[in-house]
Amino acid sequence: MTAQPDQAALLLDMRDIQKRFAGIPALADASLQVLPGEIHALIGQNGAGKSTLIKVLTGYYRRDAGQVLFERKPFEVGSPHQAQVSGISTIYQEINLVPLRSVTENICLGREKRRRGLLDWSAMHAEAERLLSRFSIGIDVRRPLSDFNTATQQMVAIARAIGFSARLVIMDEPTSSLDEREVSVLFSVIRQLKADGVSVLFVSHKLDELYEVCDRVTIMRDGRTVRSAAMSDIGKLELVAAMLGRDVAAVEGHATAFGERDRSRIGDVLFTAEGLAAGQLVRDVSFDLRRGEIAGFAGLLGAGRTETARLVFGADRRSAGEMTMEGASYHPARAADAIAAGMGFCTEDRKAEGIVPEMTVAENITLALLPKISRNGILNEARQKEIVERFIRELDIKCSGPNQKVRELSGGNQQKVLLARWLAMNPKLLILDEPTRGIDVGAKAEIQRIIRKLADDGLGVLMISSELEEVMEGADRIFVLREGVRVAELEGQAADEEDVLAAMAHGGAAKEAA
Repeated sequence: MTAQPDQAALLLDMRDIQKRFAGIPALADASLQVLPGEIHALIGQNGAGKSTLIKVLTGYYRRDAGQVLFERKPFEVGSPHQAQVSGISTIYQEINLVPLRSVTENICLGREKRRRGLLDWSAMHAEAERLLSRFSIGIDVRRPLSDFNTATQQMVAIARAIGFSARLVIMDEPTSSLDEREVSVLFSVIRQLKADGVSVLFVSHKLDELYEVCDRVTIMRDGRTVRSAAMSDIGKLELVAAMLGRDVAAVEGHATAFGERDRSRIGDVLFTAEGLAAGQLVRDVSFDLRRGEIAGFAGLLGAGRTETARLVFGADRRSAGEMTMEGASYHPARAADAIAAGMGFCTEDRKAEGIVPEMTVAENITLALLPKISRNGILNEARQKEIVERFIRELDIKCSGPNQKVRELSGGNQQKVLLARWLAMNPKLLILDEPTRGIDVGAKAEIQRIIRKLADDGLGVLMISSELEEVMEGADRIFVLREGVRVAELEGQAADEEDVLAAMAHGGAAKEAA
């Protein structure tokens, strides 16, 4: 269901865009239409195709099929610089400027003014001041960019884009590092751009911000455009449901392999967290976890789920909050402290932060265990062999043998290797961040059955998943996070899907667990 404006009135018209990587579709008939002087939201979960679509537009990737019109003319560029010169500028989440150079140098970089062969500094300083004054920013443009806060640096990036006579400015998560006052300033600048006839493509996961500043929205899921609408024509709940591919009216049957759980097997409290905070990403999160329980974190991209898990595991430092483990005060300064306390953490990105591709299955499984199975620096190979063979058998890891390179395994079997690594440490609490992402349906069911068995055997499990079915059917309790705050606690398999979606969208008024 896609409402499209009159093609003749469009500034940007992308239709039927396709892009494959190694034969796997990243974009499948995706579309995006932006009007002149419009603030247009582009949203979707991780892997929805937002970044790929933008990279196709700006020349970072070459599309495999489809049509792009910009100002009613065919548009194809070979690099982001060519896109910028042609009127499309991108301001990335990590500001792509030169911190040690002056504000003027950053704004005029690539289009320096010269007089008699020399740089005309007075003219460039005046140009920088003129561009910034459009947004009521009065700063010393001769000072290094690094002297200014993130919000001011963003204004400099916007001024640079306008200096290139941008007709479309793409902003990728522009408020992620800003406080409320700075966000207000940014929105004033965005509205000024709109008033000047410049369009803004606003990529964000913060729903309240979309409704505050955007005119229309395009929603992507699994590489496709699933809906375009005026912000005034789509409610938050409807928007979230479209992002997740859910029908909020009814959900029937079991979509996962978790099945029913006997909650009488859940034991006493194992872990507690109260008021956890760390900057803007985690602002106030409280929850507890019992032995033999699967607790689920639900929330949209950017809700603070992974960031909270990293605080629990000591991978990041908290700025506030208290934690206990088995009734004792727990304050991990690093991940090693969490491991010593009996925790394990299977991270979201198994390739970047989990497996070591060039190592064997055996080496990957026993990586964290090496200090315990070595003496005076010499590995007890017999003990290693015993442990590895046990977990290959128990988790049914499909490999040619313990010495096969882990990079040669399927995604599901790589995930099992990571599970085996932490289970070999005999943990009391295991954090699983997106445990079934990127693996096929059969392997996903196997992983879900393993998670259930681990909990049945008394392990406390904290599971983070972007798949609503996985959280609702797998978790005994669901903690809903929204913009760094725990906003609801719900019974897992008894939870109503609409309540979970409502908490994710609005941040309140869900039926709390007893």
